[in-house]
Amino acid sequence: MRETAPELSVVVPMYDEEEVLPIFFERMHPLLDGLGITYELLVVDDGSRDATAAMLLKAAEDWPELRVVRLLRNSGHQAAQSAGFRRARGQYVVTIDADLQDPPEVIAEFIEAAEKEDVDVVYGVRSDRTSDSWAKRTTARGYYRLMSRLVGKQIPFDAADFRLVSRRVVDAVNALPDDGRVFRLVIPWLGFPSTQVKYVRAERAAGTTKYNLSKMLRLTFDSITAFSAAPLRLATWLGLLGGTLSALFVVGALIVKLSGRGIPGWTSTVLAVSVIGAIQLLCLGLLGEYVARLFQSSQRRPQFLVGYDSLEDHGHQEPVHHQ
Repeated sequence: MRETAPELSVVVPMYDEEEVLPIFFERMHPLLDGLGITYELLVVDDGSRDATAAMLLKAAEDWPELRVVRLLRNSGHQAAQSAGFRRARGQYVVTIDADLQDPPEVIAEFIEAAEKEDVDVVYGVRSDRTSDSWAKRTTARGYYRLMSRLVGKQIPFDAADFRLVSRRVVDAVNALPDDGRVFRLVIPWLGFPSTQVKYVRAERAAGTTKYNLSKMLRLTFDSITAFSAAPLRLATWLGLLGGTLSALFVVGALIVKLSGRGIPGWTSTVLAVSVIGAIQLLCLGLLGEYVARLFQSSQRRPQFLVGYDSLEDHGHQEPVHHQ
């Protein structure tokens, strides 16, 4: 296992998942053993504050295929996936969350589809999301429609981070900068041959979701600003729209003025504040997002720091930096 690269790496980002871990081990261990291929279960502990890391290290004592990578601080879901991609050794790499909403039993179908259809990417596509709330289903639908328009039609609907990729996809992703990486957009954008496997999304097995509204909004902003200049073009069109509306306001103001029903000062105030001010603020906000992204890239700060890897370390070591 440790001398040669396995056929399969299963990358699992985790953050404060102590409640779901016993169920996760119970389902994942016999399932992976039953695939009949060599594998590593590469769990990336994203700076958990609970007993997640201790439970993982304890389980690894009796499960040699379980590989624990610990980040020094909480770096976010996409950064944890990047750490997993950097360290995965398998010819195929599957990414899956720890909450078991995406059934690990589908991994066998992923492998079969990849080999049968000779593709480099197999997307897990949710055929039924009734376990999600109405709000989450609605926002997710809006997100995928927006991304499809901005990035391209190759973005599969209802396919998140449960997928299988080949080694050459992993190598292509690792050749890209880590900054601003959104896997559900990067991998389709690369254009490798792909197929889909549909499954029913289940409820979370235990614990609570770590992906709150603010994180979902952050993912949306990162997706937009990392992959498209459309918001900048939108600012230009808004400027033109503002000019048109201003001209209409001027015509309306003149009509009101000539009719004798105007209030002194009201027209100019409404015109200046409601139209020009709002558009300027919106455009400045859009520009600020891109400037902030350029600033972060120029600092070249690592997106994550690996403090421990059970495959390589038998104690503490200096952090490994990734740009």
